[in-house]
Amino acid sequence: MTLEKNQIKAFLKSATNAAQIIRETAEKDGFIHVFSHLDADGISAAGIIGKALFRLEARFRIRITQWVDEKIVTEIITDKPELVILTDFGSGYLDLLNEKIPNVKIVILDHHQVTGKTHNQNLIQVNPHIYGVDGATDISGSGVTYFTARAIDPKNVDLSPIALVGALGDMQDRYDQRKLGGFNDLIVEDAVNSKLVTVEKDLTFFGRETRPIHRTLASTTTPFLPGLSGEEDKSLAFLSSLDIPLKNGDRWRALRDLTEEEKKRLCSALAEYLLSKGLHYEVTNLIGYNYILNNEEPGTSLRDGREFAVVLNSTGRLNRPSLGIAICMGERGAALEEANKVLEDYRKDINKYLIWVMEKPERLRELENIYVVNGENFVNEKIIGTISSILVSNLPKVDKPLIAYAHVTGEGVAKFSARTTNIGVSKGINLGEIMQVASEKVEGKGGGHNIAAGAQAPLDKVEIFVHCVNELVGKQLKGEKIGSDNNS
Repeated sequence: MTLEKNQIKAFLKSATNAAQIIRETAEKDGFIHVFSHLDADGISAAGIIGKALFRLEARFRIRITQWVDEKIVTEIITDKPELVILTDFGSGYLDLLNEKIPNVKIVILDHHQVTGKTHNQNLIQVNPHIYGVDGATDISGSGVTYFTARAIDPKNVDLSPIALVGALGDMQDRYDQRKLGGFNDLIVEDAVNSKLVTVEKDLTFFGRETRPIHRTLASTTTPFLPGLSGEEDKSLAFLSSLDIPLKNGDRWRALRDLTEEEKKRLCSALAEYLLSKGLHYEVTNLIGYNYILNNEEPGTSLRDGREFAVVLNSTGRLNRPSLGIAICMGERGAALEEANKVLEDYRKDINKYLIWVMEKPERLRELENIYVVNGENFVNEKIIGTISSILVSNLPKVDKPLIAYAHVTGEGVAKFSARTTNIGVSKGINLGEIMQVASEKVEGKGGGHNIAAGAQAPLDKVEIFVHCVNELVGKQLKGEKIGSDNNS
C-alpha cells in the first residue's frame, strides 16, 4: 500500500514516545526486561533493541519465547523490572497484560493484529495496525523496533539492515517482483543511503551466495520448477545443457559467480522451461529484488538478506537464540561458525519432517475448506510454522489455507500454525481473526496476520479446533463476519 503522510507521522510519533520511555528508564539505571518471539523477525527485533540498550549502557536482559503466557507474567512479577519491552509480539495479549500486571510499565513493539483493549496508561503500544497500515506486508516486528531504536539515537540507523532481514524472514517481500514496500521501503532508504545495503534486481533463488547452482535450482520453491525442484541430478543436467561451468577449479560456483551473460542465458532457459510447462505466472517470479548486506563477506550466509534470515530462524527454532541475537548485535567469528552448524541441523530437521508428513495420507488431510497437517509428537512444535510455510506453496489448491499442528511436550497443548496465499487473502481470508476466534472457543489463544497466524489449543480439543477453523474459513469465503468480542 502507499503510505499517507499522516500515517507515517502518527506511527513515527508513537515510536518516539516509546523511545523516550526506554531512554528515561536507562538514564535512571532501571532494569529492563525484553521478551521477543523466536522466529527470524523476533530474533532481529531482539538484536536491534539489545544493541540500542547496550549503547545506552542500560541494565537489561533478553528472553526469547514462543508466546506470552502466565509463566512469562509470573517471571515479570518475580523480577520486578522497571520496564518490560515486548518485541514482535504483545498486541495479541492486551487483556492478559491489563488483568495480570496493570502496574508494570510495558512497551509493546509489534506488527500483529491488535486484540483486546488498551486502557492502561502503563502500557505503550507501537503497532502499524493502529494507523491503518498492514503489519503483514508493510513492516515487521524488527521494523517497528528499528524505528524506535532510531528514535532513541540516530546512530542506530546502522541497525537498518537487521530490520530488513527480519522483514524478509517474515516473507514481507510481497510487492511486485519480491520487493519490500510500505514502511519497509523507508528502512531500505536508510540502509541504502548509509551504504549498508545494495538492492539488486537479479534471479531471486535462495542460496545465491552460498549454494552450488544446481542445488539452488533443486531446492527452490519460489518459483517452483516441476522436474527440477527436488531433483539435483536433473538440475545438474539442465545447467550442463546450457554450457554453464559448474565449478571454478575444485570449488562449486554459486549464482553470484555467474557472469551477466550466463545469468541471461540461465534466465531465458528457465523462462522457456516454465512456459513449456504452462506455468506462465511463475516466469514473473524468476527476476526480483535482492537485498545485499555490504559489510558482510561475499559467499557467506549473511551476505544475502534472505539467507541471513534463515540463519536467524534456525537459531530461534533450535533453542539457540542467543547465537542469533549475538550476530544481530555484531558478533561474527565463533558465533557465526556455530550458527552455521545450527543451520545445517535445521535444514536436516525440515527435510526429515517433510518426508515424514508425506509418508502417510492421514498426516496431511483435506477438509472442505482447509488442509490439515498433524505433526503429532514427531514434529518439533517450534518448526511447525516453517513446515506449514513450505507446504502451503506446494498444495494442489493454492487458494486453500493450511493449518499444521504439533504437540508441545509436557504442556498438554498443541501448537498450531496457519498459512494461506495471496490468492486466499484476496478471497477474504483473514487467518489472524480465524485463529483468534477458534482458539477462544476451546479456551486457547491465537492471532496473527491475515496470511499467517498461530494458536495454541488443549490437546483434548484439537479436533474441535480444527473443525471450527474449517467452518470459519468457509464463512469468510462467503463474506460473513466472524469477529470476536475481543477485537479492539
